[in-house]
Amino acid sequence: MKKRVVVALGHRALGITLPEQKEAVKRTAVSIADLIEEGYQVAITHSNAPQVGMIHTAMNEFGKVHQDYTPAPMSVCSAMSQGYIGYDLQNAIREALLNRGIYRTVSTILTQVTVDPYDEAFYTPTKVLGRYMTAEEANEERRKGNYVIEEPGKGFRRVVSAPNPVGIVEIDAIKALINADQVVIACGGGGIPVMEQDHRLKGASAVIEKDLAAGKMAEAIDADELIILTSVEKVHINMNTPQESELGEISLAEAKRYMEEGHFGVYNMLPKFKASVEFIEKREGRSALITSFDKLKDGLRGKTGTIIR
Repeated sequence: MKKRVVVALGHRALGITLPEQKEAVKRTAVSIADLIEEGYQVAITHSNAPQVGMIHTAMNEFGKVHQDYTPAPMSVCSAMSQGYIGYDLQNAIREALLNRGIYRTVSTILTQVTVDPYDEAFYTPTKVLGRYMTAEEANEERRKGNYVIEEPGKGFRRVVSAPNPVGIVEIDAIKALINADQVVIACGGGGIPVMEQDHRLKGASAVIEKDLAAGKMAEAIDADELIILTSVEKVHINMNTPQESELGEISLAEAKRYMEEGHFGVYNMLPKFKASVEFIEKREGRSALITSFDKLKDGLRGKTGTIIR
């Protein structure tokens, strides 16, 4: 049977602006094509912070100029970013595969991810979003019920919550595609955050850590490996101290200990390790790889990267 992997792409794999993204996905597609050529079944998720911020800002500015239009809520902006990134990514992967004589359908699924309305994260928003605002604009956001923080000397910015993912609404569609040996892009940006209200799904003013959503998807499709591609070749511990060192292959117990010792902060490596640990714990034989996308081939062969078993 083919080995099944979920690949989580970071900002470096996508770029920030429209032209940057067009070029970045071409390079990223080569790494994904390498996996498929070696016989892997691949599901992909990706970050979206710069893109969703751009979309959110554009929609809000448009709404200010045109009174008949309202600002777009975060859930809608998340959906737009999934479509926009997925469009470029799926076409780049399709082209990279066809260049190697491989025909494989690549599909993007607009994916909703449920969150708990009582998640503690809703009481302490932390994710900065959009452009800097004046004090007057910040007060207007507060009147709408949104959270705003001030960055001294720069201005005010909106912040949103980052609740934990609970379930993936479209998981059956994702499973159907991966079981048919297709390439699927799903849970982009951590998924569109929604809350269940009877049969209705209500968009939440939040974002979800894409690495946690990647781990949830990997668990749901019974993947063998979780691959998190980021900006570093290996994870470091004891950062900025004489004891700073790289992590190569480590055990699940060691990964937990490093998390407990606070080596990974809160929003950088910690979600990557949390997702990896939770995924590996669910079934024997699983592993996780954290490395940069240009080192993926070597990482899969155990030559580099941080590997958790």
